[in-house]
Amino acid sequence: MDSIISDSYAVHFNEQAFKALNNHLADKKYSIVFILVDENTHELCLPNFMAEINGEYEFEIIEIESGEINKNIETCVGVWEALSELGADRKSVMINLGGGVLTDMGGFIASTFKRGIDFINVPTTLLSMVDASVGGKTGVDLGALKNQIGVINQPVMVLVVPDFLDTLENRQVRSGFAEMLKHGLIQSKSYWEALKEAKSLADMKQHILSSIQIKNEVVLRDPTEQNIRKILNYGHTLGHAIESYFLENESKEMLLHGEAIAIGMILEAYLSHKLLGLSEQYLDDIKTTFLDRYDKIEFSEDDIANILKLMKYDKKNSHGKVNFVLLKQIGEPKVDVEIPLELFNEAFAYYKV
Repeated sequence: MDSIISDSYAVHFNEQAFKALNNHLADKKYSIVFILVDENTHELCLPNFMAEINGEYEFEIIEIESGEINKNIETCVGVWEALSELGADRKSVMINLGGGVLTDMGGFIASTFKRGIDFINVPTTLLSMVDASVGGKTGVDLGALKNQIGVINQPVMVLVVPDFLDTLENRQVRSGFAEMLKHGLIQSKSYWEALKEAKSLADMKQHILSSIQIKNEVVLRDPTEQNIRKILNYGHTLGHAIESYFLENESKEMLLHGEAIAIGMILEAYLSHKLLGLSEQYLDDIKTTFLDRYDKIEFSEDDIANILKLMKYDKKNSHGKVNFVLLKQIGEPKVDVEIPLELFNEAFAYYKV
């Protein structure tokens, strides 16, 4: 795969990824190379990653606990303290080896430590390869509220090695694939149709490059999310609220990001049908495609009421209004759409049927 060039960094693949990394490390001569891992990537990915590095450098490994529940400022404080104790300075670099939680948080930690040190993202999940590690969004959650604290700051480079996906359980793969399906819905009907045929991990790997290209093109047009970049949030206004609700509610089994976003995309497709004229054919196609891949979740009236309350914290909101990204048709999104309150219950009713 050819490298994808963004505004200030590149996404490199497979052998080219390690070649680019080794050249960069030799050129920059960092004081210390820190590698941020969780317990899973420490065991399953770090040995293979280290085996590809040429040259003698001072390495320090920092391990954090995996999971969205640990994506918080307390974890950041622990890593900042470790960096200080281990002698990190502004000529150090942090390599974030992990999924979306780790690359989001690692980028934020690096961007704020001593007012910013270099960081490199090495995503190890499908979600982080096609979404979280690309585009410069970094940050942590505030309690159960998703990504409330953070900055937009670009990595030095992103290294995508699809072989890392072989370490994942199927549920994690499906979670990442939801974001790929989103790329089809917001950008290309032909890509949406192609993705619907992907059944195995090998099939999904073939489309990673296309998804990263779609996200990169959008980010290049609007790096700080003033307008068109908002289309990448299709399904996320309701999806993030659902994810947050299931994260904070001890009586609920936690949903992975892609599982919650899949529900959000069905709900927001219904809103698109009612408000922007998305055809019933496309609406049913979207619902069928997601429910074929993701388990249907039961929502009580109280669940729905609490989820709708959480929407007011969405990052796209302004002036007290909840703004949505909806679809005129597949491949044609519209941003900043306000929704009449009565339609939300209708959308959940459509999902339940």
